Amino acid sequence: MTVPRFSGMQGLAAMLAALLLAGCGSSSPVDGSAGGGGALAASDSGAALHRDGAFMVDEYNRVVLLHGLNAVWKLKPYTIPDSGKGFTGADADFLAANGFNLVRLGVLFAGVMPQKGVIDPNYLDGVDRVVQLLASRHIRVLLDFHQDMYNEQFQGEGFPDWAVPGPLLLNDATHGFPLNEFLSLALNNVYDQFWANSNGLWAQYLAAWTAVATRWRDQPYLLGYDLFNEPWPGTQWPTCFELDCVLFDATLLKFQQQALAGVRAADTKHFAFFEPQQLFDFGAPSGFPAVNDPALGLSWHAYCSAELFASTGLPDLPDCSILEPRTMSNADAQIAALGATSLMTEFGANDDLTDIGRVTNLADQHLVGWTYWAYKTFSDPTGAGQAESLFADDSDLTSLKAPKADLLIRPYARAIAGTPLAMSFDNGSKAFSLSYTPRAATAPTEIFVPTRHYPKGYSATVRGGHVTSAANAAVLTIANDTGAAQVQVAVTSAP
Repeated sequence: MTVPRFSGMQGLAAMLAALLLAGCGSSSPVDGSAGGGGALAASDSGAALHRDGAFMVDEYNRVVLLHGLNAVWKLKPYTIPDSGKGFTGADADFLAANGFNLVRLGVLFAGVMPQKGVIDPNYLDGVDRVVQLLASRHIRVLLDFHQDMYNEQFQGEGFPDWAVPGPLLLNDATHGFPLNEFLSLALNNVYDQFWANSNGLWAQYLAAWTAVATRWRDQPYLLGYDLFNEPWPGTQWPTCFELDCVLFDATLLKFQQQALAGVRAADTKHFAFFEPQQLFDFGAPSGFPAVNDPALGLSWHAYCSAELFASTGLPDLPDCSILEPRTMSNADAQIAALGATSLMTEFGANDDLTDIGRVTNLADQHLVGWTYWAYKTFSDPTGAGQAESLFADDSDLTSLKAPKADLLIRPYARAIAGTPLAMSFDNGSKAFSLSYTPRAATAPTEIFVPTRHYPKGYSATVRGGHVTSAANAAVLTIANDTGAAQVQVAVTSAP
């Protein structure tokens, strides 16, 4: 999901706004805490994480929280160029220096299998260039089979041309993203045919995932695989708007279990993430039952009118303060039913500081990791231009949008030698707090403390543990005291 371009579609945007309200009933690193990635590098070896209840856990038995960004190139040839507006070693250094430990990296079905049944190894090589840049900085990668509106014929991307069924209805997909999903009969008919597996396309999708998992199954710092970005229900979408669309959920579950089988044919270690139907992003529940896979995750998104109508000139609506907490709670309920870990893989997509601050604070409250949409604009054909980027100019890392960066480059516990109970950060007072129940971990708790929030240093107060890092270190480390029932950490600005 990215912010739409409407081009004179304000009336239709207002119609969707009413529905939402009804449902409510080459530069050096900038501002890095260490001036480079080395001092901030994760202390683990990059081995596969595993699940313990709702949490991801590393090789030292520490709960891991992930803060990251999306990097998806939606234009042919679907790989991020090695350029200033693309992704270079300077970008990887920037991410490491600013405490990000995850990138959700676009891998498009159209690039993996440009001809039916034929895997393109050159495309995988292009993706691997970015994977290796990130892994060398100890940044984990989530490989994302990204799609929006299926294919370029419908003003979208993701599926190869050969996967568009024919004959098509008159192509009425002329309204842009996301209005084509609501208004285009041709696009919804194509989704209907895909979900019915009318052309046996699921088997090719499975084969593409097997090829991807085979390529990266032994890759250090691989988080796993996001099986399908924002599944649109086709003509069933009215039954899914703020409702649990049981029939489509059953179809989507069956499809994602087949895609999961494609991954598991090559890789049984790394996480595979299901996604709920797309209107989950706006507060609709999801009804997947339990699935027996020990490395299963739920990848989900949190949006509201702040993103959906940002480019129309319409004011923000009051739905956001209702829908986003609801989406968080729906995610908690779905991972409990599914038997999975949780990761919010999209939010933001704009320069609305109120919205970004609200969602990041909610994520802390729910103890869930995230990847903001998006790192750069990357010429996004379904996006809102520079508003979704961290930078005023994607080719210039010194053009970082400081107010947005203050919300996203924030203190957080990236590895916890215990089970977290609560975490919070107040961007005004700069007060950070963490509490957890100790567990039998063999490495200390690590808290990223960015210099941008503590330019004069910080003070750390700990109960139930003790500081083991140097004063004002970019990564604050805490060792649990023997016999402590709970550890409480408070970080405040130095006077």
